[in-house]
Amino acid sequence: MDTETFLARDIEIIREKAQYDAACKKLLSEKIILAWIMKSCLEEYKDCTVDEIAEKHIEGEPSVGETPVMPDETNAAPRIHGIGGEETSLTEGTIVYDIRFIATAPATGELIRLIINVEAQGSSSTGYPLLKRAIYYCCRMISSQHGTEFVNEHYEKIKKVYSIFICTSPKKEQRNTITRYRMTEENMVGQVKAPTTDYDLLTVIMLCLGGAEDESDGILKLLSVLLSSEMGAEKKKDILQNDFDIPMTVTISEEAENMCNLSDDVWEKALTKGFEKGVVEGIEKGFEKGVVEGIEKGFEKGVVEGIEKGIEKGIEKGIVEGMINAIRGLIVNTGWSIEQAMAALSVPEADRPMYRELLQQQ
Repeated sequence: MDTETFLARDIEIIREKAQYDAACKKLLSEKIILAWIMKSCLEEYKDCTVDEIAEKHIEGEPSVGETPVMPDETNAAPRIHGIGGEETSLTEGTIVYDIRFIATAPATGELIRLIINVEAQGSSSTGYPLLKRAIYYCCRMISSQHGTEFVNEHYEKIKKVYSIFICTSPKKEQRNTITRYRMTEENMVGQVKAPTTDYDLLTVIMLCLGGAEDESDGILKLLSVLLSSEMGAEKKKDILQNDFDIPMTVTISEEAENMCNLSDDVWEKALTKGFEKGVVEGIEKGFEKGVVEGIEKGFEKGVVEGIEKGIEKGIEKGIVEGMINAIRGLIVNTGWSIEQAMAALSVPEADRPMYRELLQQQ
């Protein structure tokens, strides 16, 4: 039987990871789930029921990274209420939003634009602050309204925007937290009171989850259970239905089950591939080095000693490289930090500085 190359296995894991991410987004785009997020985090909807939000205030069907919007494109006729899963600019490239939709504010009937992004990393694991990215998304949603919500200088028609980031693996001190960032009025000299609606136009919400088994409550528990890669599908469905009155529609039930199955496959293949690759490569390199060193030191004795040392070093190096690849595989496929990955693999405390240094060098 033919054996797959490491490249082929990498491609398969990436494909399954993409399917897992797609299942997460599909679950989150369900109106009942969006309604729970809106009621829990957006002050405009705090007095509404979840059912009322889902049935009356979410406009149309949420876009899950499908329709592009072209801010740089000019048309003779204005494009009103255009919305899509991507923002593209001739100069800035393409930005993909996970979920994007429009809702009406209960009190005023005004339209509100919302995007929800799911991030596997915490705010310190991306190389940049997620908060700044979330603010940038708000700014893009406001600037893209020119030509879609208003034309010329009718800035009074600008609609409020929300950027909601759901971090599934935040830093320890951020777990089970919800933080809001928004514009406020501050009188530095004198007393001025501008209408709140004139400046309260962008808000960022950072939802940092704990584990599904943590003692969280409300929306944090709902999302932790919904997006858990460890909890079984049947238990998920039971909690969602009994604790949150979320009916198990065909879509929600199937996506929850599909996501659980995919997460198991990604986890198992990442570990197997990384460890196997490291051991094989380590032994091969060690054996080759041992033969060369043996010949240089002396024909009979040198070859024997070189081969023995080479095999020994090769096996040792292979195990180290195997563990490095396994750690890296978990980081890539789950979004965990180095520390979380090493803890999951039960790496001894004494060896962790070595693996941390080797990973940072690569």
